[in-house]
Amino acid sequence: MKKYLTFFALSCLLFFNPVLAQNTSVSEGLGALDSNQMALLIIIGVIIGVIILLLILMIYLMSFISAVFRKENPELVEEPSWWETFKQRFVTGDIKEEQTKDKLMEDHSYDGIQELDNFMPPWLQYVFSGTVIIAIVYFGYYTVLGFGKTGVEEYQEEIRIAAIEAEERGTSALASIDETNVEFDKSDVGISAGKTIFGANCAACHAADGGGGVGPNLTDQYWIHGGDIKDVFKVIKYGVIEKGMVPWEDQLNPQEIQEVSSYILSIQGTSPAVAKDPQGELYSGEDEAAPADDSSAPADSTAVAAAVTE
Repeated sequence: MKKYLTFFALSCLLFFNPVLAQNTSVSEGLGALDSNQMALLIIIGVIIGVIILLLILMIYLMSFISAVFRKENPELVEEPSWWETFKQRFVTGDIKEEQTKDKLMEDHSYDGIQELDNFMPPWLQYVFSGTVIIAIVYFGYYTVLGFGKTGVEEYQEEIRIAAIEAEERGTSALASIDETNVEFDKSDVGISAGKTIFGANCAACHAADGGGGVGPNLTDQYWIHGGDIKDVFKVIKYGVIEKGMVPWEDQLNPQEIQEVSSYILSIQGTSPAVAKDPQGELYSGEDEAAPADDSSAPADSTAVAAAVTE
């Protein structure tokens, strides 16, 4: 028995050794641990190891005391110690008595080898009984009472949590859009959303069709502050106060500014009802919106930036 306990203790220490050696992360399921969590893990491992060693030392000590006691009191040698009684009752059973009950099972004979109908040790009986009790409790908790979640319910809950996390990641990504990483959104949803924002905020100065008014024409190829998506986004976000273009960063979020900027670039080359004369310089860069050629009147939004989000 002591040999088995010693082997178990050494196995536990060997098991905890690689865990304690890690200083950055554990398994993929647990993810990375910070310094406080790692310190707590190390402390728990040490405590468990110390407890196991103390239990082994206690068992050895009890065995030694029992042996000394029986040696000094030979008249009591016939009476088993409490430790022997404990082992007989809960661990090994009364082997001598049980062996007298063992019998060969005559109907279980294979190739001349007969099966011995021996007894089940008490500890194994307790383990078996425990599994039956746990199974009954488990069945009642999950199936009869319905308190616990089934595998399907746990899966659905994980899907729900994953969807929330994905939405949060998407929201975070959209909130990180600025003039350095904004991209032209040519999707129907993005253009439609940008058109709605333009009509509500920019049409007053740039006309509903982008032909210009107080603000410049946004359908030609002339721009005052640059004609790519980053330039337009920057003008809408920060405004051009001296030209009357107010900043919109406090009224529109980064995604909305990207959408309205994309819409403005998408109307390049269109023919507004009343087109204001071109302003600024001809933008010769590659336009994300691929505007149509218009030789008569350079088509780009000069003051797009200024009119962009008004």
